[in-house]
Amino acid sequence: MTQTETKKLDAGDLFPAMSLSLASGDTLALPTKKWSVLLFYRGLW
Repeated sequence: MTQTETKKLDAGDLFPAMSLSLASGDTLALPTKKWSVLLFYRGLW
């Protein structure tokens, strides 16, 4: 996986707009509120 230069968030920064492609083919748009938590769960592979 290639890493890119991205700015890390500091306290008080807004979470950037982001959308994810789901395995079902749908797209999940994350809310652009001040507080966001993003959790990835790998499941049973």
